[in-house]
Amino acid sequence: MDRIPVYLHATDMISRAGLVSQLRPRPEILLLDEADLALTRVAVVVSDSVGDETLQVLRSLRSRGVHQLVLVATQIDDGGLVCAVEAGVAGVVRRREASAERLVSVITAAASGDGSVPPDLLGRLLTQVGQLQRGVLGPRGLTFSGLAEREVEVLRLVAEGLDTAEIAAKLAYSQRTIKNVLHDVTSRMHLRNRSHAVAYALRNGLI
Repeated sequence: MDRIPVYLHATDMISRAGLVSQLRPRPEILLLDEADLALTRVAVVVSDSVGDETLQVLRSLRSRGVHQLVLVATQIDDGGLVCAVEAGVAGVVRRREASAERLVSVITAAASGDGSVPPDLLGRLLTQVGQLQRGVLGPRGLTFSGLAEREVEVLRLVAEGLDTAEIAAKLAYSQRTIKNVLHDVTSRMHLRNRSHAVAYALRNGLI
């Protein structure tokens, strides 16, 4: 069995000791010190709540190359939950539910690139996401992908094999508009050409 290299961050030494005692005996987990951060696959951050200090720790870990993050917190309000997800957290565990089995399950999911959030928190997160889409992004013609609806339409037709003239006729735009849309997408997403843009959109489930 390949053990998952895990770095544990906790400013509260009692909390750290408790989690270490739960995780160290587990054959699935290999606990690392900060000196071995470069080898870490999953970082577990322990906090009372999701405040500025916690968010700074999460962002710092990502900037140092740790992209799979698990948050163990005592209290998580809606705003903190959204901020944690924006900071890259894939797994969330309430401290009172942080048994060895639960921690290993969430860490394993994060190491595989999957998310794990308690059902009630997931429901609250989806509500927040829906409100953001309806109240902020939607009125501006944007989606969470960063693409406007028109850009998604154009990329979908490019993926179907239509050329610029055919896309323009189908969407009732000028060919110049279609070219501008594709130029904007490739420039903003740092893509090489329209084929690369289509591949990117397909790979990320945007079309």
